[in-house]
Amino acid sequence: MILDNEPDVTVVGEAGDGETAVAMARALRPDVVLMDVRMPRLDGIEATARIVADPDLADVRTLVLTTFDDDEYVYGALRAGAAGFLLKDADPQTLVDAVHRVRAGDSLLDPAVTGRIISTYVELARHAPLPGADAATGDAPAGLDAATPREREVLLAVARGLSNREIGAELHLTEATVKSHVRSLLTKVGLTNRVQLVILAYEAGVVRPGGAD
Repeated sequence: MILDNEPDVTVVGEAGDGETAVAMARALRPDVVLMDVRMPRLDGIEATARIVADPDLADVRTLVLTTFDDDEYVYGALRAGAAGFLLKDADPQTLVDAVHRVRAGDSLLDPAVTGRIISTYVELARHAPLPGADAATGDAPAGLDAATPREREVLLAVARGLSNREIGAELHLTEATVKSHVRSLLTKVGLTNRVQLVILAYEAGVVRPGGAD
Protein backbone atom coordinates (compact mmCIF):
# COMPACT_ATOMS: atom_id res chain seq x y z
CA MET A 1 0.00 0.00 0.00
CA ILE A 2 2.83 2.38 0.85
CA LEU A 3 4.59 1.84 -2.47
CA ASP A 4 1.40 1.80 -4.51
CA ASN A 5 0.64 5.30 -3.25
CA GLU A 6 3.85 6.62 -4.80
CA PRO A 7 3.27 8.18 -8.24
CA ASP A 8 6.60 6.93 -9.63
CA VAL A 9 6.46 3.40 -8.17
CA THR A 10 4.40 0.52 -9.53
CA VAL A 11 3.96 -2.73 -7.61
CA VAL A 12 3.91 -5.31 -10.40
CA GLY A 13 3.51 -8.39 -8.23
CA GLU A 14 3.33 -9.88 -4.74
CA ALA A 15 4.48 -13.33 -3.62
CA GLY A 16 3.70 -15.30 -0.48
CA ASP A 17 6.78 -17.52 -0.52
CA GLY A 18 10.33 -17.56 -1.85
CA GLU A 19 9.77 -19.92 -4.76
CA THR A 20 6.93 -17.77 -6.06
CA ALA A 21 9.06 -14.66 -5.58
CA VAL A 22 11.82 -16.08 -7.77
CA ALA A 23 9.35 -17.22 -10.42
CA MET A 24 7.64 -13.81 -10.48
CA ALA A 25 10.99 -12.02 -10.70
CA ARG A 26 11.81 -14.10 -13.78
CA ALA A 27 8.40 -13.43 -15.31
CA LEU A 28 8.02 -9.74 -14.47
CA ARG A 29 11.65 -8.49 -14.41
CA PRO A 30 11.06 -5.79 -11.76
CA ASP A 31 13.64 -3.12 -11.02
CA VAL A 32 13.57 -3.91 -7.29
CA VAL A 33 12.47 -6.93 -5.27
CA LEU A 34 11.51 -6.15 -1.67
CA MET A 35 12.36 -9.48 -0.05
CA ASP A 36 11.26 -10.81 3.33
CA VAL A 37 13.64 -13.21 5.07
CA ARG A 38 11.34 -15.70 6.74
CA MET A 39 8.99 -17.22 4.19
CA PRO A 40 7.55 -20.69 3.54
CA ARG A 41 8.91 -23.12 0.92
CA LEU A 42 12.04 -21.04 0.25
CA ASP A 43 13.53 -18.40 2.56
CA GLY A 44 14.57 -14.95 1.42
CA ILE A 45 18.26 -15.75 1.50
CA GLU A 46 18.04 -18.59 -1.00
CA ALA A 47 15.49 -16.67 -3.07
CA THR A 48 17.87 -13.72 -3.22
CA ALA A 49 20.77 -16.01 -4.19
CA ARG A 50 18.75 -17.50 -7.03
CA ILE A 51 17.77 -14.09 -8.37
CA VAL A 52 21.33 -12.76 -8.19
CA ALA A 53 22.73 -15.90 -9.85
CA ASP A 54 20.33 -15.70 -12.80
CA PRO A 55 22.05 -13.84 -15.67
CA ASP A 56 18.65 -12.93 -17.10
CA LEU A 57 17.92 -11.00 -13.88
CA ALA A 58 21.17 -9.04 -13.78
CA ASP A 59 19.27 -5.75 -13.60
CA VAL A 60 16.98 -6.86 -10.76
CA ARG A 61 18.12 -5.56 -7.38
CA THR A 62 16.99 -7.09 -4.09
CA LEU A 63 16.30 -5.15 -0.89
CA VAL A 64 15.92 -7.41 2.16
CA LEU A 65 13.62 -6.59 5.05
CA THR A 66 14.92 -7.66 8.45
CA THR A 67 14.46 -7.21 12.19
CA PHE A 68 17.02 -6.90 14.98
CA ASP A 69 16.54 -10.63 15.62
CA ASP A 70 17.40 -11.58 12.05
CA ASP A 71 21.15 -10.92 12.13
CA GLU A 72 22.07 -14.49 11.27
CA TYR A 73 19.89 -14.27 8.17
CA VAL A 74 21.29 -10.93 7.08
CA TYR A 75 24.81 -12.34 6.77
CA GLY A 76 23.53 -14.88 4.27
CA ALA A 77 21.50 -12.30 2.39
CA LEU A 78 24.49 -9.99 1.99
CA ARG A 79 26.70 -12.81 0.81
CA ALA A 80 23.95 -13.92 -1.56
CA GLY A 81 24.18 -10.54 -3.26
CA ALA A 82 21.36 -8.47 -1.76
CA ALA A 83 21.67 -4.78 -2.59
CA GLY A 84 20.97 -3.92 1.02
CA PHE A 85 18.70 -4.38 3.99
CA LEU A 86 16.16 -2.32 5.88
CA LEU A 87 14.50 -2.75 9.24
CA LYS A 88 10.85 -3.76 9.12
CA ASP A 89 9.90 -0.95 11.50
CA ALA A 90 11.24 1.70 9.14
CA ASP A 91 8.82 4.56 8.55
CA PRO A 92 6.99 4.72 5.20
CA GLN A 93 9.17 7.46 3.71
CA THR A 94 12.35 5.57 4.60
CA LEU A 95 10.97 2.53 2.80
CA VAL A 96 10.16 4.56 -0.30
CA ASP A 97 13.56 6.25 -0.25
CA ALA A 98 15.25 2.86 0.14
CA VAL A 99 13.53 1.47 -2.95
CA HIS A 100 14.60 4.53 -4.95
CA ARG A 101 18.19 4.33 -3.71
CA VAL A 102 18.50 0.65 -4.54
CA ARG A 103 16.96 1.25 -7.95
CA ALA A 104 19.53 4.00 -8.58
CA GLY A 105 22.38 1.61 -7.85
CA ASP A 106 23.21 2.65 -4.30
CA SER A 107 23.58 0.20 -1.46
CA LEU A 108 21.23 0.50 1.49
CA LEU A 109 22.57 -0.48 4.91
CA ASP A 110 20.29 0.60 7.73
CA PRO A 111 22.50 2.72 10.04
CA ALA A 112 20.69 1.39 13.11
CA VAL A 113 22.20 -2.05 12.67
CA THR A 114 25.01 -1.72 10.13
CA GLY A 115 27.86 -1.54 12.65
CA ARG A 116 26.82 -4.66 14.51
CA ILE A 117 25.92 -6.55 11.36
CA ILE A 118 29.22 -5.83 9.64
CA SER A 119 31.30 -6.48 12.75
CA THR A 120 29.83 -9.93 13.31
CA TYR A 121 29.68 -10.64 9.59
CA VAL A 122 33.39 -10.01 9.15
CA GLU A 123 34.17 -12.43 11.96
CA LEU A 124 32.02 -15.11 10.33
CA ALA A 125 33.38 -14.32 6.88
CA ARG A 126 36.84 -15.44 7.93
CA HIS A 127 35.47 -18.94 7.51
CA ALA A 128 33.73 -18.17 4.20
CA PRO A 129 35.63 -15.49 2.24
CA LEU A 130 33.98 -13.35 -0.38
CA PRO A 131 34.23 -14.47 -4.01
CA GLY A 132 37.76 -13.85 -5.28
CA ALA A 133 39.33 -14.02 -1.84
CA ASP A 134 42.04 -16.51 -0.96
CA ALA A 135 40.14 -19.56 0.24
CA ALA A 136 43.01 -20.64 2.48
CA THR A 137 43.82 -17.34 4.17
CA GLY A 138 40.60 -15.40 3.78
CA ASP A 139 42.59 -12.46 2.41
CA ALA A 140 40.65 -9.85 0.47
CA PRO A 141 40.43 -10.23 -3.31
CA ALA A 142 43.78 -9.52 -4.95
CA GLY A 143 42.14 -7.02 -7.29
CA LEU A 144 42.03 -4.51 -4.45
CA ASP A 145 45.78 -4.06 -4.88
CA ALA A 146 45.08 -2.76 -8.37
CA ALA A 147 42.72 -0.06 -7.12
CA THR A 148 43.86 3.49 -7.77
CA PRO A 149 44.19 5.98 -4.88
CA ARG A 150 40.96 7.63 -5.99
CA GLU A 151 39.16 4.28 -6.12
CA ARG A 152 40.31 3.59 -2.57
CA GLU A 153 38.88 6.95 -1.50
CA VAL A 154 35.59 5.97 -3.11
CA LEU A 155 35.73 2.58 -1.38
CA LEU A 156 36.13 4.28 2.00
CA ALA A 157 33.13 6.49 1.28
CA VAL A 158 31.03 3.53 0.10
CA ALA A 159 31.95 1.70 3.30
CA ARG A 160 30.60 4.65 5.29
CA GLY A 161 27.25 4.19 3.56
CA LEU A 162 27.39 7.35 1.44
CA SER A 163 25.36 7.56 -1.75
CA ASN A 164 26.96 8.36 -5.10
CA ARG A 165 25.76 11.95 -4.80
CA GLU A 166 27.19 12.32 -1.29
CA ILE A 167 30.51 10.78 -2.38
CA GLY A 168 30.67 13.16 -5.31
CA ALA A 169 30.07 16.18 -3.08
CA GLU A 170 32.72 15.05 -0.60
CA LEU A 171 35.38 14.18 -3.18
CA HIS A 172 34.46 16.95 -5.64
CA LEU A 173 33.50 14.48 -8.37
CA THR A 174 30.48 14.24 -10.63
CA GLU A 175 27.97 11.53 -9.82
CA ALA A 176 28.78 9.85 -13.14
CA THR A 177 32.47 9.73 -12.22
CA VAL A 178 31.66 8.16 -8.86
CA LYS A 179 29.57 5.50 -10.59
CA SER A 180 32.47 4.82 -12.94
CA HIS A 181 34.86 4.33 -10.00
CA VAL A 182 32.42 1.98 -8.28
CA ARG A 183 32.00 -0.10 -11.44
CA SER A 184 35.77 -0.25 -11.84
CA LEU A 185 36.21 -1.41 -8.24
CA LEU A 186 33.59 -4.11 -8.64
CA THR A 187 35.28 -5.38 -11.78
CA LYS A 188 38.75 -5.41 -10.24
CA VAL A 189 37.71 -7.34 -7.12
CA GLY A 190 35.22 -9.63 -8.85
CA LEU A 191 32.16 -8.63 -6.82
CA THR A 192 28.63 -7.81 -7.89
CA ASN A 193 27.33 -4.91 -5.80
CA ARG A 194 28.11 -2.07 -3.40
CA VAL A 195 27.10 -3.97 -0.31
CA GLN A 196 29.79 -6.53 -1.01
CA LEU A 197 32.23 -3.64 -1.46
CA VAL A 198 31.36 -2.51 2.07
CA ILE A 199 32.05 -6.00 3.39
CA LEU A 200 35.29 -6.12 1.42
CA ALA A 201 36.43 -2.86 3.00
CA TYR A 202 35.99 -4.38 6.45
CA GLU A 203 37.45 -7.77 5.57
CA ALA A 204 40.51 -6.09 4.06
CA GLY A 205 41.00 -3.88 7.11
CA VAL A 206 40.53 -0.72 5.04
CA VAL A 207 37.96 0.32 7.63
CA ARG A 208 37.10 -1.23 10.97
CA PRO A 209 33.75 -1.64 12.75
CA GLY A 210 33.19 1.27 15.09
CA GLY A 211 36.47 2.92 14.22
CA ALA A 212 38.17 5.18 11.75
CA ASP A 213 39.89 3.94 8.62
